[in-house]
Order: sequence, then structure tokens, then C-alpha cells
Amino acid sequence: MKQLVADSGASNTEWRVLDGTQVKAVTTVGISPVYLKPAQIKKILTKEVLPVAGDDVDRVWFYGAGVVEDLKDTLAACLAEAFPKAEIAVESDMLAACRALFGDGAGIACILGTGSNCCYWDGKNMTSVAKAGGFILGDEGSGAYMGKMFISDYIKGLVPAALCKEFDKRYHLTYADIVSKVYREEAPSKFLAGFSLFISEFSNHPYMKNLIMESLEAFISRNVMHYDPRRTPVGFVGSVAEAYQGFIYQFFRNAGFKLGPLYGKPIDGLVKYHSGK
Repeated sequence: MKQLVADSGASNTEWRVLDGTQVKAVTTVGISPVYLKPAQIKKILTKEVLPVAGDDVDRVWFYGAGVVEDLKDTLAACLAEAFPKAEIAVESDMLAACRALFGDGAGIACILGTGSNCCYWDGKNMTSVAKAGGFILGDEGSGAYMGKMFISDYIKGLVPAALCKEFDKRYHLTYADIVSKVYREEAPSKFLAGFSLFISEFSNHPYMKNLIMESLEAFISRNVMHYDPRRTPVGFVGSVAEAYQGFIYQFFRNAGFKLGPLYGKPIDGLVKYHSGK
């Protein structure tokens, strides 16, 4: 059976074609009916994905950030038009994390990327999914959350002078620029998450270490602790999880929690899951 597996985030979609022992890869922009019209999605599929996958795909598994019930039909219709012979399944990025991290086993699955989320996976179903809340009401531990913490301190004059000097040299942002991008322009969470790279680069600075640990502690206490991390393995996917894995390992050792797998991109785990490896 020839399968097409996709993991779509806010910025990129990773596609893998599973055909026997062969695995082909292609990367496109992030695909979401929230931001893209059906015509735009179909163009990406026909111009970029179809030439790699071919039109003889038997099954399509599409996992996407922000996939909710009322958007599944739109995505499924676009995929069905591009791959008319295939069975189509459109699922959330949370289910992708569960399957990639634990397969048919149980665990606490966590996403740490631009945003964050967490749930308990019993091997077949997601239970007690923590409500993410977005970058204003939640998303603890995410790139957007760390960026918000840093920028909030920056505009209040609480960031150490050496870090401020380096930040100003790179970004050239006025207070008015920041307010406009956060409160008036599109995708404020992406804007804030963009500063995660700066935070990561200077993660050895005591101020940054404290900010990172506070962010991770908030994620653990407000999300993971709904479950039982001392008895059940906790796995992570996402760019922020990968960038700060050293801090995650340190936190888990100190707390006595069980740490499971950690992937920067869940697509590798999804390939194993859907190929039965």
C-alpha cells in the first residue's frame, strides 16, 4: 500500500511518501484553511506534492496544527481532488504527536513549538486534552510564550544591559513597532516566537536561563501535572522542545519525572508508526 503522510505546522509541511521500503520527502509551506483558500491549497498539492507522490496513492494521512472539526472537510476535499484514489484522513497535530512519540503505547504527549499543548495518550485515544489557550491565555513553554516574557521585560527595562544592546543591534524595534506587531498586525504569536532563536543563542546567560526555566516550569505545572509524570513517560515534539532539550532533561532529572522520546519534528515518528516499524 502506498501512503502519503503529512505533518503541517504554522510555517512548513513535511510530506513523506511511503512505498514499500522507499521513503520520499518533500517540504511545502504550512497548509491550513484558516490562512489559505482552497484554491491555494490545491495549487500546492498539484504543483509540489503530486509530482513527488504520484497519483496512485492509496492512503493520505494529514496531520495539521489548528485542525478542528469544521476545517477537516475543507482539507479532506482538497486532498481528495489531488489524490482521487486515496482514502483520506485529516487529524490534529496533537494526534500526530501521540502517534509519533508513543505509537500504540501509553504516555503524556507534549508539543512545544510556536504554541504548546499536552494530553494523555492511552495507546489508542487521546484523553484529557489540556486546553492550549493560545499565546495570551496559555501556550506555556512555547516559543511565543518565551518571546512574550522576554519582550515584556524588554519594554519594562528589566533585561540586562548587555542583552539589550545585542537585541537592539539586531532587531531595531521601537516600542511603537512592538505594540503594532503584537496588537494590530497579523500572526502576533509568530512575531513573538521569532525571538526564541535569540533566547536560545544566549541561553547560557543567567537571565535567559531563568526565563527558560520559568517558562518550562509553567508548562509542566499548568499542563503536564494534570496527569502523572512520575509514573507515565512524558514525550516532546517541536522546535522549541528540540532547542531547549538540555533544560528539559535537567528539569526532569531534578523533578524525578519519566522522560520519553523527544523529536524536533514528529514526521520521523509518524513514518515509523504508519510503516509499522
